[in-house]
Amino acid sequence: MQQDTMDTLDEDLSGLKPVQWQARMAALAEENGMYQPLGNRHFATFIDQGNTLLVSFETIQGIHNLSDVAQPLGFDLVKNLGWSHLCLVSNGDTWFRNERIFGFFDQLIDDGFFEEFDKVVFYGAGPCGYAAAAFSVAAPGATVVAIQPQATLDPAIAGWDERFSEERRLDFTSRYGYAPDMMDAAQEGFVLYDPHQHLDAMHAALFARKNVTRLALPNLGGTVQTRLIEMEILYNTIALAGAGKLTKRRFFQLYRARRNNAAYLRNVMARLDQDDRPYLVTLLCRNVAQRMRAPRFRRRLQNLEKRAEAGEFRLPPSR
Repeated sequence: MQQDTMDTLDEDLSGLKPVQWQARMAALAEENGMYQPLGNRHFATFIDQGNTLLVSFETIQGIHNLSDVAQPLGFDLVKNLGWSHLCLVSNGDTWFRNERIFGFFDQLIDDGFFEEFDKVVFYGAGPCGYAAAAFSVAAPGATVVAIQPQATLDPAIAGWDERFSEERRLDFTSRYGYAPDMMDAAQEGFVLYDPHQHLDAMHAALFARKNVTRLALPNLGGTVQTRLIEMEILYNTIALAGAGKLTKRRFFQLYRARRNNAAYLRNVMARLDQDDRPYLVTLLCRNVAQRMRAPRFRRRLQNLEKRAEAGEFRLPPSR
């Protein structure tokens, strides 16, 4: 069965129109587990395979933007690690604040669904990270990996976050509402964010719990999930969570990959420029130009050397 599952999940779904894409997702799920429509803007797929379950929250738009074959990210873990995968999909950012979603998780709890697995991992990013944290209460003892999650959009608590003015009308005070409280039943949680993204950092602060490790990732910007995918460490991070081996130390060992990520390096250079630190910018450009094919950093180094010759600052010594 495992080989049959991998074969069916190799299908390229890119290029399909939205109705066709959802129909193929439904067919793949029903062939290997379950498909459940949940109103006009949500549906769930379940791939039944191994004793480790990934519960991911994703948007249709994110799936198409992040996957060359327009598949949920959990499909790779099913194929490569033999995990089972429950995927909650929304059309747009909804924070999954919907009675049909609440009822779906209620039913899973009543059926003892999560008790069938040795390990359960909830994952999401942004509004989907909120959902991963909020609905993790359905599976006590689970591990949560949430990237840039909002704790709530309730104006009484997060009135300082004006990014989502329309969505603040959603009800964040009823069931599965305040995400940090919902994580209290988790065995452990990991919240990843860039502390220079001030609103993300303020939400991350609300997740301060004994069972939550906050991983501050300066200079990754506002698209942390995308950067981690580029570095090819997101899947390893989730895989470690599923094996019960994800720690702060182990993550930052993986995170050394940022040294070769162009977007991260550009963000570091921009921050040093903002702070007017030409000496440090020179060290950065030298390092990058020596290790990588990086014409932008090489040109910048040449410009810095000219500025130093003109007496604007002293160059760091060459090794």
